[in-house]
Amino acid sequence: MPEAMDSTEQLLLNRKQAHYFDEVVELFDQEQPPHILRNLQLIVEAADIQPGDVVLDVGAGVGVLIPLLRAFRPGRIVACEISAKMLARLADKYPDVETHLLDIGEMGLPDGSMNVIFMNAVFPNLVDKPRALANCARMLARSGRLIISHPEGRLFVEQLKEVVPFHLDSLPIFPQLRRLVKDLPFLLTRYEDLSNLYLAVLERQ
Repeated sequence: MPEAMDSTEQLLLNRKQAHYFDEVVELFDQEQPPHILRNLQLIVEAADIQPGDVVLDVGAGVGVLIPLLRAFRPGRIVACEISAKMLARLADKYPDVETHLLDIGEMGLPDGSMNVIFMNAVFPNLVDKPRALANCARMLARSGRLIISHPEGRLFVEQLKEVVPFHLDSLPIFPQLRRLVKDLPFLLTRYEDLSNLYLAVLERQ
């Protein structure tokens, strides 16, 4: 798993991904199958969202998590995404959600302003994972939670790597994830790597 890379290379890779996702908005904006919806519910429940919490959805796409998040009555939902067309679709469907068209590594929300951050079905896509994780640690309040997840699990990502026109990393196994956050104020409190679900919860110390 790459550590950090040249900013120009990162920009080019992000643009390639953004272009791809701009072209497949309709594919993603569909009703989720029941088994995926169940896993998404488990992922959201794992965050222990409290009424009034501020929640950030990284790589939010067309907003698949938004209805599930709303059920927990957060005070504010923020979404960031690098695909302009994906984000426009989300904003059209959920005009109350605060949207940001940028990479999570560039997100400039105030220190300690987030209670929960989701990285659902996006972690393999992140070009500079150390920078993304460090920025999440900065934005999270003490005892805030970072959720790294995929509702279809590791095998799905491995299959996806063979067909998408850009580089994807595998989901990190336990030692890799521990290494990625070893210098950050995170405690890995939950790790599940099942055949059809990947879920890690990191608490901000």
